[in-house]
Amino acid sequence: MKTIVLDRDGVINEDSDAYIKSPEEWTPIPGSLEAIALLTKQGFTVAVATNQSGLARGLFDGAALAAIHHKMCSMVEDAGGFIDGVFFCPHGPNEGCDCRKPATGLLQQIEIEFKCVLPGAYMIGDSVKDIQAARAYSMQPVLVRTGKGAQSEALLKTSGLEDVPVYDDLLAATSQLILSAHD
Repeated sequence: MKTIVLDRDGVINEDSDAYIKSPEEWTPIPGSLEAIALLTKQGFTVAVATNQSGLARGLFDGAALAAIHHKMCSMVEDAGGFIDGVFFCPHGPNEGCDCRKPATGLLQQIEIEFKCVLPGAYMIGDSVKDIQAARAYSMQPVLVRTGKGAQSEALLKTSGLEDVPVYDDLLAATSQLILSAHD
């Protein structure tokens, strides 16, 4: 089983400093739904791992988050793809949990749920935290410039992560990963 882990905000959908609090605020980044469809057609198990501190901050509740994820999964399916699971950290940045990226608890949850091995698999994100989580779990990190990715790209050099591949968006990243998988 080939598994790939994607961050949500800034990778699949447009990000907001005010948080995505409702399905109406969730807007896919152009090409992201097609990218997930490509991954699905190539036999990848697609997992989403996302920090959702808006829950801890009281900006939205579990029902709103479920509705957002339902919209995301439905739109991906309408585009011919499939998200096999959405894993989220509901905690705030100062709660000391083991699931908030750059911690690896969400990745452990994915391995348990899918009975897979993630070390060596790709993880695509738009933040240094995503890249650090991937590295800490021996995954292959990929950064996209969408969301907070352009700012994060500049930070890679100061974080000792300058060797991480960077692509304009999820579609460009997945297209290249699929091509290199066939080489």
